[in-house]
Amino acid sequence: MNNPTSSSRQTSRLKIAMVLFAGFLISLPLAGFARDGQGESDKYGRTSVMEETIISLPEATFRGIILEEALQQRRSVRKYSSREMTLSELGQLLFSGQGVTETIHGRQLRTAPSAGATYPMRLYAAVNNVEGLPNGIYLYAPASHSLKLVEQGDFGTPLMAACLGQEYLKTADAVLIITAIPERISHTYGDRSMFYIYMEAGHIAQNILLQAVSLGLGGVPVGAFQDRKVNTLLPIEAGKEQTIYLIPLGTL
Repeated sequence: MNNPTSSSRQTSRLKIAMVLFAGFLISLPLAGFARDGQGESDKYGRTSVMEETIISLPEATFRGIILEEALQQRRSVRKYSSREMTLSELGQLLFSGQGVTETIHGRQLRTAPSAGATYPMRLYAAVNNVEGLPNGIYLYAPASHSLKLVEQGDFGTPLMAACLGQEYLKTADAVLIITAIPERISHTYGDRSMFYIYMEAGHIAQNILLQAVSLGLGGVPVGAFQDRKVNTLLPIEAGKEQTIYLIPLGTL
């Protein structure tokens, strides 16, 4: 014989469960929207990226002018056209600076030399006018030749301010930012580590600048900047990663 009280309790529990489940289903689209969307904007108009965005870059197969011609033509260029930089051009520039060219004994070797193949450097792209890419800061992944969006927004003005008012930081199609993680090299080279880091930054920068010439682009290396201001624009941990060099680049 059924207990009326027990049956009533079971019915109540079932109703509660159905309401909770319905609420869960209703919340699913909203949760998905929140993951796909962005957080609140800060004073620079940038927004935190709540879901990982990875952009595969076109294969770096460009073949341009010979090295001697690139060396002859290289100049510091600070004025750029309004034409967008293509994704292929950006990818070729990033590859020239840190692309993987060969794997030997499980170690991926890159375009620029590194002391003991420790590779303590990172390469970011502050995108301002690149075909198909939302403006923002991207981290280059050498192993997969891809970009990861780490901060979305317009960074031209804050970069210009951090670089003592140099206007071409704002007008460049992209600014490549070379950073270093000293602990990747310090355990091997100790006090010599920072010397090697600065050397490696120079190797990377020259590769990028010569590649720009071959692509018919313009660029200029920038060493005059306020470290802390640039660092705060990047998703880096204070004391563990630091900005070394900036290279504004644009179409001509």
